[in-house]
Amino acid sequence: MGSDLWMRDLGPSTELRKWFAHRPDRWDEFRLRYRAELQLAPQQALLDQLVELARKQPLTLLYGARDTERNQALVIRELLDERLGA
Repeated sequence: MGSDLWMRDLGPSTELRKWFAHRPDRWDEFRLRYRAELQLAPQQALLDQLVELARKQPLTLLYGARDTERNQALVIRELLDERLGA
């Protein structure tokens, strides 16, 4: 049995989110900028927590975007896969 956890601070900054505006032509640059934001210490601690959870149980990442192919959850999944060696 799992639990719900909202890691609000793991989301992209307001500035980055507004710049991206879910424009497909900005996706590659958004990924790079968001991954850079996720390298900051507070976000790294949250990612470490997600990695530990993922080692114990399946995770479901939620997002509010309509675009299923270009959203923050996909970037987080990429990072988790890299850390878990998936």
